[in-house]
Amino acid sequence: MLDKIPTIPGGVLDHAAYHRDFARQIEDLTGVVWKLERSQVFRELNDPSWQAFAAGDWQRSLRLLEKDRGAVRAEARRNKRQGLSVRRVRVVEYPVSPYLHWELHALRMLAEEGFELSVLRADELSSLESRGQLPEVVVIGKRVLYEVQYLPDWTPCGARCIREPHIIRTAAAEIADLYRRGEPLLDFFEREVAPLPAPAV
Repeated sequence: MLDKIPTIPGGVLDHAAYHRDFARQIEDLTGVVWKLERSQVFRELNDPSWQAFAAGDWQRSLRLLEKDRGAVRAEARRNKRQGLSVRRVRVVEYPVSPYLHWELHALRMLAEEGFELSVLRADELSSLESRGQLPEVVVIGKRVLYEVQYLPDWTPCGARCIREPHIIRTAAAEIADLYRRGEPLLDFFEREVAPLPAPAV
């Protein structure tokens, strides 16, 4: 199902509408939000840490990430009180791209504060990618599936939303299977990312 999502009809939301709809969908949700993140580069123009990374200031980028820890911890606690779990599969290609090197530091903090993250090597997706790279997907419980959309330079620009229950259910099950096949992010980070020098931008 995941490889067919780009061909399935869905509503189109611009960047602001997608974030409004996402917030509305999870406001009272209990259960699981599944995320599949496949691309090896994104442009996070509104993130000060990403901006520092893109400017080549690695140490400042890491300091800015750490400044967000309190907010990340508070979000994790809110989710727990609500009965909401956010489970994310991060696909990694080798060699690790500079962007992904940065993002994995951000994801490490999420994992340390209680978010559930799994890393899967891209070569383990070969059977699912005969038609091309898998899309970026977010599944909100049983309510909606978003195929997150990007400009050609990988700047976020919105999402397509699919509300067909069978598609939502099947995609969630497939992401859950990838999550189980992956490695806990903290284990992966300590072995593969922590020893790396600062990324060259």
